Amino acid sequence: MNRRQFIGALVTAVAAGTSCVQTKSGSKSQERQKLTIPKRVLGKTGVEVSVLILGGFPTMKDPPTAKFHPAQLANAALDAGINYFDTAPAYGNGQSERNFGEVLTTRRKEVFVATKTGNRSYDGAMRDVEASINRLRTDHLDLLQIHGVSANEDFAKWDKPDGVLKVLHKLRDEKVTRFIGVTGHESPESMRRAIELFDFDTVLTTFNATVKRRPYQELVLPLAGEKKMGVLAMKVMGGGLGSLATGNPIKNDGASNHDEATRQTEAGVLIRYALGLPISAAVVGMGSLEHLRINVAAARDAQPLNKEERKAMEKHMS
Repeated sequence: MNRRQFIGALVTAVAAGTSCVQTKSGSKSQERQKLTIPKRVLGKTGVEVSVLILGGFPTMKDPPTAKFHPAQLANAALDAGINYFDTAPAYGNGQSERNFGEVLTTRRKEVFVATKTGNRSYDGAMRDVEASINRLRTDHLDLLQIHGVSANEDFAKWDKPDGVLKVLHKLRDEKVTRFIGVTGHESPESMRRAIELFDFDTVLTTFNATVKRRPYQELVLPLAGEKKMGVLAMKVMGGGLGSLATGNPIKNDGASNHDEATRQTEAGVLIRYALGLPISAAVVGMGSLEHLRINVAAARDAQPLNKEERKAMEKHMS
């Protein structure tokens, strides 16, 4: 099988809900017995989370309309076996958190809830968290993260008496949040530096098959593994309009922090690529109930890509 045939087999396989790797007789029936989304341990937290996370962007940040309330998507995700919601105050100016809050009023015990603060000051971060908790209609968070590490981040400010880390530690001590983490997608070097300097429970950064994103695998994954962190993948489909996935616009929304595809592939293959890495789970923004169905099927019914398959996908996307 040449490389072009191999890639074609990958795409065909995910559409059928199976791996392109040959299996022994009888293994297909065993695969079909998988009825729920697999779970993995979120690093040193010890918490088991679904390998697929419902992201708070794009659709979850939209206001409800007469035709569709984003809470429908969140409820459907829970019903499908997703037990992790990821959001942030910046998504729709708090609308994402409000939409999730509609669901958490009755289903809080079913969900691992993660939000973020983009503030780097003690007072600003504390205001963010108070507002987030009100919008989410809960009395505690499962994960509170420093949002959006920049390429020129001033890490010295974080640990000062009036810095953001003091808020995270205080709220964790007071059980307002169970765990703390850090997120970013501008610079793999900055992400590595953040987890070198400070002791976080989780790191959320970007992993996909594009050349632009592969340095995150090389720089962040080894150190995160050494520190037993929960590793979370974002921009699995390129971020923004999901330009890496077949059927989406090749050109993204113009933001430099989103990816543009030279080639595309099926959404399920992109999820399987991320889940083939040593991560805990992948954050995926979903545009509709149909997207949810496709993504859940990929996580539930097909195997993560192995090393050989990931290399072939990287070649295809280059």
